[in-house]
Amino acid sequence: MTAAKQITAQARGKSGKGAARAERRMGRTPAVIYGAGAPAAAISLDSKEIGLRIRAGRFLTTIFDVAVDGKSERVIPRDFQLDPVKDFPIHVDFMRLAAGQTIRVEVPVHFINQDASPGLKRGGTLNIVRHTIELFSLPEAIPEYLTADLKGLEINDGVHISDMTLPEGVRPVIRDRDFTVATIAPPTVLVETEPTAAAAEGAPAEGGEAATPDAAAAPGGAAAPAPAPAKKS
Repeated sequence: MTAAKQITAQARGKSGKGAARAERRMGRTPAVIYGAGAPAAAISLDSKEIGLRIRAGRFLTTIFDVAVDGKSERVIPRDFQLDPVKDFPIHVDFMRLAAGQTIRVEVPVHFINQDASPGLKRGGTLNIVRHTIELFSLPEAIPEYLTADLKGLEINDGVHISDMTLPEGVRPVIRDRDFTVATIAPPTVLVETEPTAAAAEGAPAEGGEAATPDAAAAPGGAAAPAPAPAKKS
């Protein structure tokens, strides 16, 4: 399950593009906390720290306790933006979490027991249909990942959401069908016929005749002379 991480922030007294640029020049990332029926709060975070947390993975499914001026708020990231050139965070959106609130999250899928799949051993390919799955979950029940077991799967078999174990209190967003997560696709074999030595030298195909040049080849490789014209009487 996802445990809450601690992070420290500062309140921002000013908003707008100019104030945001000033924060970034000081090595801080502008952010906002919203939701749970309370006014939005403008804050800033240490850019190096929040950048490390984003690059560590699972950022959008991690719960944070954000401490602002001695007060802590439990939040979950909803979005973040990176500088397109320098790749550092330039803005983060957090949503407040209320007690008993169900939220919508995307959780990655991990595939196990690939070496125990007869279909993969026979040359099949793992065709991943969904790398992540959208779930409804209580914040404290958000799984770090879901597990798809490939043990015993043959070619053309698949893993469906019904084959996966979800934590208590967690359910998929899609409920109207047993959707596919991955399949074992059959191998693709390309057969290429190599030309024989005879064909490479221009030999005739079986049952056919070789194409001859204008002058037939004589023994020894010399060209045979053309027949003399008949004499007139």
